Amino acid sequence: MKDITISGRKIGKNHKPFIIAEMSGNHNQSLERALKIVEEAAKAGADAVKLQTYTADTMTLDISEGEFYIDDKNSLWKGNSLYKLYQQAYTPWEWHKPIFDKCKELGLICFSTPFDESAVDFLESLDVPAYKVASFENADIPLIKKIAATGKPMIISTGMATVAELDETVRTAREVGNDQIILLKTTSTYPASPENTNISTIPHMRELFQCEVGLSDHTMGVGVAVAAVALGATVVEKHFTLSRADGGVDSTFSLEPAELTALVIETERAWQALGKVSYGPTEKEKVSMKYRRSLYIVKDMKAGEIVTKENMRAIRPGYGLAPKYYDVLLGKIVKKDIKMGTPVSWDLFV
Repeated sequence: MKDITISGRKIGKNHKPFIIAEMSGNHNQSLERALKIVEEAAKAGADAVKLQTYTADTMTLDISEGEFYIDDKNSLWKGNSLYKLYQQAYTPWEWHKPIFDKCKELGLICFSTPFDESAVDFLESLDVPAYKVASFENADIPLIKKIAATGKPMIISTGMATVAELDETVRTAREVGNDQIILLKTTSTYPASPENTNISTIPHMRELFQCEVGLSDHTMGVGVAVAAVALGATVVEKHFTLSRADGGVDSTFSLEPAELTALVIETERAWQALGKVSYGPTEKEKVSMKYRRSLYIVKDMKAGEIVTKENMRAIRPGYGLAPKYYDVLLGKIVKKDIKMGTPVSWDLFV
């Protein structure tokens, strides 16, 4: 499986996890705040900032009743119509360039999720280096074709999608000629619970679709993301805000700056720890070998004395014979005087 490269950053098992800070609607309709989010993402060590490109009119209809109204008592957005929710959350299109420019200035990769074909055309005018496909659009085959045709890497969230739907999505992209696909294991609840995240799917998904796989994570904290990296995730996406206390459509399940820093550090540690299948002492461990237990004479002995449990023990350090020879050596006769603290060796015995 070949690495995928986005703006010079390689993504794959031989590279540290690619960390995406999802801004979404956490700018709270302030460009100044949006730019501050970019600054904090850079300070935290993220690789990329991701936007969402849509308008309320490209997402839905301006209707405030029936299926267009959110009345689910468990929803973070209860009491909003879909249209009003997207009005609150959308990132004005004229903000994209200054946000992209700020990312470039700070060494961050910036890309976006287009929600319809007009958004793809707009993002192409900004020369985005990659595209994200949201879970709710992963079965929108015309949109998949449009994005795939750009020839740029596609990072696809898999929330709610069946294996058959994902197969159709992946095949569609490949048939268009785009094999730069990264699938993100996603649970489309906000926030998501760890027990409903099923990250064991990650290695299975990699094997099934023969592509890079990561995690789009809506759980609280960084534990699920770290575990995902241990299972082979090469990309982690988390919503990011300056402070959950500031409110906003996504703030409840977004990381704050200190948490994003922890995510960057801990996922890299998890990746480093994967290493390779290895037994025996590593180079670094070899210096510790001397502190293993080994056999020592623990009382002064005269030539001709018999080795017993009282005068030979397995203790630290490790310069004597291995403890596995203990029973073999009991009853042996020493051929010379031996001081307490002498490591046991074969040449001590008759």
